[in-house]
Amino acid sequence: MITIIDYGMGNLRSVQKAFERVGHEALVTNDPNRVAEASKVVLPGVGAFEDAMSELKRLDLVSVVHNAIDSGKPFFGICLGLQLLFERSYEHGTHEGLGILPGECVRFELPPEYSVPHMGWNELHFRKRPPVFKGIDEGRHFYFVHSYYVKPADESVIAIETEYHTPFCAAVWRDNLFATQFHPEKSQQDGLSVLRNFAEL
Repeated sequence: MITIIDYGMGNLRSVQKAFERVGHEALVTNDPNRVAEASKVVLPGVGAFEDAMSELKRLDLVSVVHNAIDSGKPFFGICLGLQLLFERSYEHGTHEGLGILPGECVRFELPPEYSVPHMGWNELHFRKRPPVFKGIDEGRHFYFVHSYYVKPADESVIAIETEYHTPFCAAVWRDNLFATQFHPEKSQQDGLSVLRNFAEL
């Protein structure tokens, strides 16, 4: 069963519906035991980093996320769910993340003609091709909405980059761990293809 972690801050139903559209049932839950039993785990998210970490701790989900990734089961982070995987974020202060990947999450510092949050469709450029991107051509567009982005300390985890004034990390991949800054569930057919590929791993 694909399990979507509910910590009160994700666009959970839209992610669940996207999996259903590609023929795969997905459970939304905040029960640590149900997450631990899952065959695949998704960590979505929209909102503030500090609040998200507080909820994950309150719901006893931090160790469950670590265990899911350590166990080798496929794991997918989306947007804030990508950022939380790193050591820290500087969103409204300095806040500790899950620490699964080394690096940090920083705010866009851009010329005044660039609006923040960054919102819209961007081209993807592969450094390496994760299996969840099977069949997705170089240069395809996916939907982003965010004010912060990740800076991995280990650049070998960067799978995909895009550009908003300067290049930044759009997706990471390490073994069974996949995570994207963009929203595949909002990225039309290509986004659905990514979710189908993940569901069929």
